Amino acid sequence: MITTTDITKSFGSLQVLKGINLSIGKGEVVSIVGPSGAGKTTLLQIIGTLDRPDTGSVCVDSVDVTTLSQKALADFRNRHLGFVFQFHQLLPEFTAIENVMIPAYIAGTSQKAAKNRAEELLQFMGLSDRAHHKPNELSGGEKQRVAVARALVNNPAVILADEPSGSLDSQNKQELHQLFFDLRDRFGQTFVIVTHDEQLASITDRTIHMRDGLLENPDSLENLETTKKRIQ
Repeated sequence: MITTTDITKSFGSLQVLKGINLSIGKGEVVSIVGPSGAGKTTLLQIIGTLDRPDTGSVCVDSVDVTTLSQKALADFRNRHLGFVFQFHQLLPEFTAIENVMIPAYIAGTSQKAAKNRAEELLQFMGLSDRAHHKPNELSGGEKQRVAVARALVNNPAVILADEPSGSLDSQNKQELHQLFFDLRDRFGQTFVIVTHDEQLASITDRTIHMRDGLLENPDSLENLETTKKRIQ
C-alpha cells in the first residue's frame, strides 16, 4: 500500500530525513512515534504528497507519487488520501455535513452523492443529530469526528493523521482511537498516525520508532499477516 525508498529531506543545512525505507500494508493501523525533531511530521507530509523528498521515491496505492505533476498530485491527493490534524481545521461558516461534503465537491461528485456519503459517515460517527450544526456548536470530540468523516468522504485508500487526539480529553481520546479501528474494519482504510500518545501507539498494529531522521526499527512487518486476517 505504501512504500518509501531512500527518502531524504533537508531544510537548509538541516537534514531532517536521512534515508527512510518503509513499507506499510493495506489495512494496517500504524503509529509513528519519536521525540520532537525526529522527522515524524515531515515523513507524514511526504507520504501525504504535501511535500516532496529531496531524493528517493514514495509509492502509494501502486502509484509513484514523486513522478506526478502538481496538477496530477493534487487530484491524487484528493481522491486517494485523507487527512486528520491535531486541530480539526473545520471551516466555521459551514455546518458539519457541509464540511464533510467539501472534498467530494472538489472531486466532482454530484451534490446528491456527496450528501448521501456524508450522511452515511456522520451516522457511523454517531453525529446524525449534529449534521446541521456549525463547528462552534460542537464539542471538541464532535469536531474531530466530523474531521475524520471529511477525511473519509472520498473513500481514500490511506488516512494520514498528525497528533489527531492531541487536543482531546481522556474520554474523547479513547473514543477517537477506537474509531480508527472501527473505520478500518468497516471501510478497509490504511491508517498512518503520528502521535506522542503512548496509549494510542500501544494498540496500533505496528509502531514505527523514529529518531534523528532515521527509523529505529526499519521495515518491521511482523504484524502484517495478523492485520490482513483481522480485516478479511
